[in-house]
Amino acid sequence: MALLGAHVSVAGGVQNAPGRGRAIDADAIQIFTANQNRWQSPPLSDENISGFRSGMEQDRPRISVTHDSYLINFCADAAEKRQRAVRAFIDEMDRSESLGINYIVFHPGAHMGAGIEAGCALVAESLNSALEQRPDHKVKLLVEITAGQGTTVGHSFEQIADILGQVKYPERMGVCFDTQHAFAAGYDMRTADGWNLVMEQFDALIGREQLRVFHLNDSKKAHGSRVDRHESIGKGLLGLMPFWCLVNDERFSDTAAVLETPVDDESEYAEELKLLRSLVGAPEPEPVVSED
Repeated sequence: MALLGAHVSVAGGVQNAPGRGRAIDADAIQIFTANQNRWQSPPLSDENISGFRSGMEQDRPRISVTHDSYLINFCADAAEKRQRAVRAFIDEMDRSESLGINYIVFHPGAHMGAGIEAGCALVAESLNSALEQRPDHKVKLLVEITAGQGTTVGHSFEQIADILGQVKYPERMGVCFDTQHAFAAGYDMRTADGWNLVMEQFDALIGREQLRVFHLNDSKKAHGSRVDRHESIGKGLLGLMPFWCLVNDERFSDTAAVLETPVDDESEYAEELKLLRSLVGAPEPEPVVSED
């Protein structure tokens, strides 16, 4: 079974996040190390760093993930904007490295009319710049598959493979597979056969070993809609099937899988994690009737 968890709050300091993960019975946690809607944030204190590290040294959670700022656009149309994005991302790399975090998940960005091919090349160029400026960092950078809204890049396995193929340091890279984004982008996982086909396509184009983190989200929007709207597990247009497939798929037994579903309070994630774990070894659920 995958290492299941959720995105947890850092209210009061990042050092509180591992404890919040344990409170919901999480094997993996995702956090924001800083305000995701601001370019600058105060530096982490020694208390933040030592508290987070000591919290992660306990039996659980086992894996830690950060998500970078939503402001960062690696393929912005102006060089100065891309440079600002790289500086902000390097700051995220430094923060994550100091905390001992395993993975940084990032959205590749929007090409703003330059086209997919040019956008992917600019994303790789930005990543190469960041990686070259931090040659000794151990934290891995994970490009997240996108739903494909607007001019965003990264909504196909081919695009992600193109980005990764142009990065000079492939050993420092990986992929985050968001179930809702992939579904909205056109990958159909509503049946067991569909799940296996999507994973075979991923393996052929990118390589299964590159899939380091799942974002677990059901979908409020239709297959192929290209719209990013998350729903609670089993309550959307994906249904339980892809999540049943994941937790029973031995290929991903040590892969982090974190919830990003809409909740009023993160304690609700405990119930969703119970639901996901109840699918292990359970009979195959009924697939959602196609709305296509």
